[in-house]
Amino acid sequence: MKERLWTKSFVMLMVGNLFVFMSFQMLIPTLPPYIKSIGATGLEIGLVTGLFAFGAVIIRPFIGYMLEYKHRKSLVLIGAVILLAITILYPLSRIVMIFLLIRFVHGLAWGWSTTVNGTAAVDVIPFSRLGEGMGYFGLSTTIGYIIAPSLGIFLYNVTTFTNLIVISSLLGFISVVLLALVRYQTPEAVIKTKKENLKFSYLGSLVEKTSWYPSLITIIICLGYGSVSTFIVIFGEERGMDQIFLFYILNAIIASAARPFAGKWFDEKGPVAIVYFCICATFVGLWVLSYAQTNFMLAIAGGLFGLGFGCALPTLQSWTLSITPSNRRGVANGMFFSSIDLGIGLSGVIFGLLAQFVDTASLFRIGSLFLIAAIILTVIEVRKKRVTPKESSV
Repeated sequence: MKERLWTKSFVMLMVGNLFVFMSFQMLIPTLPPYIKSIGATGLEIGLVTGLFAFGAVIIRPFIGYMLEYKHRKSLVLIGAVILLAITILYPLSRIVMIFLLIRFVHGLAWGWSTTVNGTAAVDVIPFSRLGEGMGYFGLSTTIGYIIAPSLGIFLYNVTTFTNLIVISSLLGFISVVLLALVRYQTPEAVIKTKKENLKFSYLGSLVEKTSWYPSLITIIICLGYGSVSTFIVIFGEERGMDQIFLFYILNAIIASAARPFAGKWFDEKGPVAIVYFCICATFVGLWVLSYAQTNFMLAIAGGLFGLGFGCALPTLQSWTLSITPSNRRGVANGMFFSSIDLGIGLSGVIFGLLAQFVDTASLFRIGSLFLIAAIILTVIEVRKKRVTPKESSV
């Protein structure tokens, strides 16, 4: 008889995590144009993306260490409450530097919350149904990524920034309530562990040497994509396109439809061929976006990004885990997510600087150069036989 998966705690944790993601992700495309409206320079606009990403990367090894000896409930609620508090603060400051400081702290809270929520889910799910349970839990993340950016852009266009923050804060408050009602199951080994008996290595908790290459490619691809996540709303305003949310909707639809096929391709052919395909689709998407003058072209670009970038990340994650020793997969998974944050964060800074000298469309074309670099590096890696064109997945 199967152990029960759909417990009250599992459902509330999954839905609470969904609202955490929606509250945060709906601000990703809307904060850059807002900070521009209060007088930010191109570099400062880029830092809106960069600072939150750096904060998330910095905090994750510490949170991983704390999860070895602390109860889950306190860690989950601290993360959710800080996310809510920081969200409420955004409209209270029209000083750019204070706004950026808030953004950095928001990144710390984001790295904290995403790390502990996923770990808490593993503890709540019956071990015999762990794969199935984490698959369902992952939907809360995916749905948040799909809905939130489009919702945020729509609200930014039809109402005030303050009202956008109110709605984001309401979602954050719901997440706190739901997460507070969960009956957490901290492992006995964690309860018995004392902090003084643990040794902490920041680098050891941040980097897994066996799977560094897929994470490097992840950083490079995200460097190209970061130009879009930071400047797409500003680009739409410049070109008079008032339905930027179409980019995210088509991105999400195509990515969701293509992922099962991408997973099967990975299982049958290994990671290399599909990584090439995804990088090329993303490259084309950047160029289509850079020439977009209509909402229709914007939607086409979004579809290409869904086919490319949307399938590249799960493929690279599977590749990372497939070549990592089982006892180090937690570190490797953290390294993979940090690679995403680091790539997008560095991109915000780089393209924020470039935005002072070139137009927004040119930023997207320059971003495509990172995709070319990713292909070249993959070709070199295959020829060195560090990775074979066909490599089995987990």
